[in-house]
Amino acid sequence: MSGCGGTEEGYDGPWWAFPPLRNGLVALAIALLAWLAGRAGLLPEALEIGAYLVAIVVGAWYWSREGVEELLRERAVGISLLMLAATFGAGALGLWEEAAALVVLYAIAEGVEEYAFARTRHAIRALLDLAPKQARLLDSSGEERLVPAESLSPGDRFVVLPGESVATDGVIETGNTSLDESPVTGESAPVDKGPGDRVFAASINGPGRIVVRATAAFRDNTLSRIIELVEEAQEQKGRAQAWMERFGRRYSPTVLAVAAGLALVPLLGVEDPRFWWGQAVTLLVAAAPCALVISLPIAMAAGISGAGKRGILVKGGAHLEHLGQVEIVAFDKTGTLTHGRPRLVDRRALDGDETRLLAIAAALEAGAQHPLARAVLEAAENEGIDAPAAEGHRVLTGLGVEARIDGRTWRLGKPDLFRQHATLPTDLEAEVETQETKGRTVVLVGDESGVIGWLALADTPRENAAATIAALHRLGIRTVMLTGDNPRAARHIAAQLGIDEVHAGLLPEDKVRIVEELGREKIVIMVGDGINDAPALAAATCGVAMGAAGTDAAIEAADIALMADDLSKLVEAVHLGHKARRVSLENIVFSIAVLVVLIPTALGGVISIAATVLVHEASELLAVANGLRAGRVRVPPLQGR
Repeated sequence: MSGCGGTEEGYDGPWWAFPPLRNGLVALAIALLAWLAGRAGLLPEALEIGAYLVAIVVGAWYWSREGVEELLRERAVGISLLMLAATFGAGALGLWEEAAALVVLYAIAEGVEEYAFARTRHAIRALLDLAPKQARLLDSSGEERLVPAESLSPGDRFVVLPGESVATDGVIETGNTSLDESPVTGESAPVDKGPGDRVFAASINGPGRIVVRATAAFRDNTLSRIIELVEEAQEQKGRAQAWMERFGRRYSPTVLAVAAGLALVPLLGVEDPRFWWGQAVTLLVAAAPCALVISLPIAMAAGISGAGKRGILVKGGAHLEHLGQVEIVAFDKTGTLTHGRPRLVDRRALDGDETRLLAIAAALEAGAQHPLARAVLEAAENEGIDAPAAEGHRVLTGLGVEARIDGRTWRLGKPDLFRQHATLPTDLEAEVETQETKGRTVVLVGDESGVIGWLALADTPRENAAATIAALHRLGIRTVMLTGDNPRAARHIAAQLGIDEVHAGLLPEDKVRIVEELGREKIVIMVGDGINDAPALAAATCGVAMGAAGTDAAIEAADIALMADDLSKLVEAVHLGHKARRVSLENIVFSIAVLVVLIPTALGGVISIAATVLVHEASELLAVANGLRAGRVRVPPLQGR
């Protein structure tokens, strides 16, 4: 149950056919016709009252059962029960028009509220429609045949043609293409894929034909897990929402008790008992806190759904609240702020021929698998440099590698490898020291006659990391780096990105200690690139796993999972948290103001019961409409510092 009404399952039909709302509209039509016919003298009073009774039964069909079930099952007096008591009270006083108006307007307000929740659910479940209903299964003979996508099992091979959607998660066996993965990651830019790369259900294939081996059944793929987790998250309550529900459980019985007391005043012998009974009915209507209780659930559900459609999994209302209140964001460095692998960032050939320098380095690293070797080979490939043939490769443990090229022995390795054979020139030593001061790894290249140049390699910041940090700063959020890397490299990266505070050379337990210290008085979010940062993620107020698509452990462990390997999604998540919090506060203030004004105004006789009903239900509809705004947020483009 939520607010004043329960939530239907995802609904995608027309609004007027939604059952609770449909009943409210039918009841409105019956009551309106009865009122018009009665005013025109076309209906006897008894038939007019009978029509009002029909309207009351039809309009109260859904919400009255909820109130009774809540009383019997949970022993709780809910808002629906207050409205049911007010309806009986108005009827007992002969105020059939008012009773019908109360039921009809409340039914419509409840129907709109439940329709909003149902549409919010459907908005995320509609992602499943992006996955194809059929797949081109490739059988053992190599023949293609169309089968239902739901029939795919892990290990099945299927074909995806250009322009088609991927049926379920898998790994590309043959073919190269680019894929739009926005349904899963929220990242709209196509991603190049080839043999060995993972693909996700509902990704839209680009220009190439690919053969994929399924790694998950349709019901277990990444898209299905996203939908399931978002739906579960919408049921999770934040602290503010939980407090509001506790308030409602105490407030509603209090209102009912006070109304009962007013109804019993005539037993004291006072005159005009109908006045006191009318006051009791008026209080039940005016004091029902529908808009107040619905103010948080609708905003949180809309915010979580909106985040899910952007590839941001928020695992509950409490975490959405934390996003809206975050004061410190702590980042892991390697793989989160940086790419997590070294790249060639600088080089110099002593004779000026940098192409020859890189070609020889690539020849020496040919066939090697360590990260520095891959960085050298990747740089040569990107520049279209063909490496000469090398033979007799020999690893010099802890120092580098050597091989013969054109009959000469060449070496690539740490400066210490070359210092063993000769003293390095002073200017070369100075260049090496300058590069190492920046946290870079320097390797020299040379032969028996000496060094011909150097290469500098480093783990480089992600392209949008600096802009992400700047965006967080503009939101008033302090940034911290926590890394096990050496302090010099950490400080250099932090200076490039504009990080406020750096803690380097940390063990996992050190990260946990620092996060706990930061979180004693502040709301702290810890951002890491997966399960390796789990202890620190758990210690933070809220843990965010980045690049979680396809990683079951990261999706399950994190409070928030950014499906794309994209830091800018963190900024989107924070903006969504701020919007949900702002909308929730607007609704709370508005709802309390309505109660503060409406209760004394109605009890003082300034407005009638019918007008009280109208104002009460209008305020609930406004709270619902405003709450739905929480899922729609405009995030300013990232800008540099």
